[in-house]
Formats: sequence, C-alpha cells, structure tokens
Amino acid sequence: MTAFTLDDLARIVAERASAPAAESYTAKLLADGPAKAAKKLGEEAVEAVIAAISGDRANLTAEAADVLYHLLVVLQGARIPLSDVMAELERRTGRSGLAEKAARKL
Repeated sequence: MTAFTLDDLARIVAERASAPAAESYTAKLLADGPAKAAKKLGEEAVEAVIAAISGDRANLTAEAADVLYHLLVVLQGARIPLSDVMAELERRTGRSGLAEKAARKL
C-alpha cells in the first residue's frame, strides 16, 4: 500500500470542488467565497495552536489534518496548485531559514 500524500489530498479537494455544494463540504466552502474558506482555515490553525500548547498530541494530529485540508481548499479557490507551493518551499531550501527571513525584510 502506498502512503497517502498531500498530492493525493489536493487531487481529492479538486475533484470535490466541482461537486454540487449540497453534496460536498469542499464545494460548499468554495461556493461561499474565499473569505469563508480562509476564515475556516484560520479557525483550524488556532485550534492546532491550542492543541500544540496544551501538549495534546492526538488533538494536534487531528487539527493539523484539518489545517492541511483547509489550506488546500483555500489554494483551490485561489487556483494556486500545490506544486507552486512546493516549488516555493524547494526554492527556500537553498538557504537557511534565518537568511531567508532576513531577505524578505529588504
């Protein structure tokens, strides 16, 4: 059995985005506009932070899954493929995180 990947999740999000909103939570989030999907992403991110701070590993795992899913929904709505995000991450790996952050301030 092959491992489930973010690419797999992105493909599922894309497929479900084209379903009727009455049949797909993904489609409903997107039909309600970018602000709705982004707000949900923010809520899930806060819940992940709370789980991390409290040391609740099981809840953090579940909330991290929610964050990844909702991020992919937001990207789908903005028509930004996961491959673009991965390319940006790859570009950043050529230097240290501290150097990369310092370069952004210029």
